[in-house]
Amino acid sequence: MVALNSGTAQNLDFSKVKAWEHQLDDVMELIDITDLKIKLEEVEENCSQNPNETNKVRLGIIYHETALNLSFLSKTEYKGYAKKSFDTLTALFNSPETTKELMPFIASYRASALSLMGAETKNLGLLFKAFPLFNDAVKKYSELSCYPEFLRGSVSENLPWIFFWLTKYAKTDFQSIIDKQSKNNNYANWKIMSFTYWAWAKQRQNGKNKAQSLIYLDKAIELDPNYKAGRQKAEELKTKMTK
Repeated sequence: MVALNSGTAQNLDFSKVKAWEHQLDDVMELIDITDLKIKLEEVEENCSQNPNETNKVRLGIIYHETALNLSFLSKTEYKGYAKKSFDTLTALFNSPETTKELMPFIASYRASALSLMGAETKNLGLLFKAFPLFNDAVKKYSELSCYPEFLRGSVSENLPWIFFWLTKYAKTDFQSIIDKQSKNNNYANWKIMSFTYWAWAKQRQNGKNKAQSLIYLDKAIELDPNYKAGRQKAEELKTKMTK
């Protein structure tokens, strides 16, 4: 699983990374099931007709979103999409021809896809293998892209407490994204920040952090007027915290 394409933050162009993020944004972090099914069909068709690098990355990511959001709806129809995502992104990850500014997205979603494979197959070994991939992506790319920490934190927050050495990332990664965003408001987009503010508050609902959590929940809600990111969960958590 060693990358042949070894771009790091030091030799990537931030503006080019953001340009690629813009091209991929419509297939990343989808929560509307109807939109996701339509997008899956569209991306598969585009990649079938024109299997270029961009379409392959989009395909790998939409497979990830399908595995994350649809695999639980059916015992058979959407099973295997995590592996499809991992295999598609691994081919790009290992290719020396892959555009280096795409690597932050490929590496991050590849690691997350492996964790989803572990969840789908109930294979803890795959979950444990995913975190070294996350850690490598964070080390190489988190200064330029929010996705390594965002996806690692998202996986971590859904783990049971017995995996305490991994669940720690649910606090540290979202805090890190907020810190970077405070220094560069172009670091993460509105969608990621809406999810991030909600996730930060979810980890700190009581005690000395409650007031800050409520502030962040309001931010999560404000950033997402059309309920495309963290607004619904933020509203539910705010209601729970203010009863």
